[in-house]
Amino acid sequence: MSLWVDPRCPNFLVKSLNFSIFVLKTYLMKIFITSFLSILLLSSNLWSQTQGIAYTAVGKGVATTFVTDYHALGINSSALGWGTGYEDKKFTIGLSEFGAGIYSDALNVSRLKNFSKTIRNAISGTTPSQYDLAAQKQAAIDYSTSGISMFANFNWFGFSFYNEKFGGVAVNVSENYRFYSKLSYRTADFIFNGRLAEYFDSLTIVVAGDTSVIANSLNLSQDTLGAVIQGSISVPLMLSDITKGSEIRASWNRHYNFGYGRKILGRDSMFVLYGGIGGRFIQSVAMFNMESTDNGLYMYSSVTPNFNIDYGSAALSNVSAYFEKGKLLPKVVGTGYGLDLSASMIFFDKLKVAAAVNNIGQVTYNRNVYRVLDTLVTDVTLDGINDYNVTQAVNQLLNQGGIMTLEGQEKYTVQNASDIRIGASFSFGKIASVGFDMVAPFNRNTPGSIANPVFSFGGEIRPLPWLHLNAGYFGGGIYKNNIPLGINFSFKEGTYEFGIASYDILSFFMENSNSLSAAFGMARIRF
Repeated sequence: MSLWVDPRCPNFLVKSLNFSIFVLKTYLMKIFITSFLSILLLSSNLWSQTQGIAYTAVGKGVATTFVTDYHALGINSSALGWGTGYEDKKFTIGLSEFGAGIYSDALNVSRLKNFSKTIRNAISGTTPSQYDLAAQKQAAIDYSTSGISMFANFNWFGFSFYNEKFGGVAVNVSENYRFYSKLSYRTADFIFNGRLAEYFDSLTIVVAGDTSVIANSLNLSQDTLGAVIQGSISVPLMLSDITKGSEIRASWNRHYNFGYGRKILGRDSMFVLYGGIGGRFIQSVAMFNMESTDNGLYMYSSVTPNFNIDYGSAALSNVSAYFEKGKLLPKVVGTGYGLDLSASMIFFDKLKVAAAVNNIGQVTYNRNVYRVLDTLVTDVTLDGINDYNVTQAVNQLLNQGGIMTLEGQEKYTVQNASDIRIGASFSFGKIASVGFDMVAPFNRNTPGSIANPVFSFGGEIRPLPWLHLNAGYFGGGIYKNNIPLGINFSFKEGTYEFGIASYDILSFFMENSNSLSAAFGMARIRF
């Protein structure tokens, strides 16, 4: 069972991930309808943090000086003081905006499609084809040398109001899912092969009710392997030695965002200074933060009971143990806050320059909080993973019978994945605009943070008043070369708006591309 795509999760998680994967498989219309009819959903080091839920900015690759209304929340709250971009429009309302993607610094499109297929199977409840031992070991090799990031963002609701004297105010509610992993070979071997891992020199098998111990060997038959109930080793290693070089970071948070921005001083035709402030109340459904280096092993986790993790005896002595499951949405395991500060300048109604610091704050977890103890790994009883779904790594590591020995904790506080943004853009009237963004992490070790600064260039061409064509480039961080592309439709002078974009259009044409992604919005209204 996968922690992150459990079929028994709420429809919001299931249908949004289902949508993203099918889009990546080019069945766009089918998924568009499916997501629209079942918009009750969910969902590292990722694109999603550079454009947030603003699908209109995804195709450009830049956002800091392009976003307006509630899209500015978490990006550049001072942009709320710019207006909606349409003189007679004061209110903006939005629903059903979604973005998702998978990125790897080493895996190509074919392997990422295999990865996305396993997630789709988990969502739909389809039984995957079973790997033989050789295939499982090859999967371990693939993932031991590959970093994988995935994300999903969904906007439940967005609203903003602008008045020239008052300024702009906005609110929105969104879901934000992040996952990043990079595994050492031994860690991948345990996750994918479980009790059949190469680490073990002995296997305990049960045949016709008789229990015996045999040597672990690559020459064992599938029937024998199917009878194994435990792997064990005579000279065990410490867990920190086994996992050294591995990193897994995951989070699923719900944000209740708010912001205010307005003009501070200046003349519109010459120079105007804007300021903005924003923030959010955060509810967290899951957090897993593990890193194993030469300095030792570090792991804390807090996961909703809806994901059915069996902590075994560790739960009996844990003061934060929590067992109640949510019916519509998973139960929350942590709460916190984030604060945003921003400023922007507009010169001659053409040149925009902006800077922002976003999501300064923290989340405190007080349910199902566990840390890992660095112990000798002598035996494992868990099965391996029978497909490429590496997101199941969290379940494999936390479930009783695996390689981790857990200790309960009363609470644990995690700093937010905050960032610094600097952007600039130039407008060529109603025809086109171009811009630049730099987004850097406050603390790259926080779960969900971008790894390193990401740089992007992009813009928009408007050949017709209702047709907006977007394109750009971004790189840096963990990314190689990505070409975002998007199209947005805006009818009746901005009254109705919808569009679709990809974070990297190259993935649809190049086999050696390293990503699959899509973003869309279909219900934005201004009046």
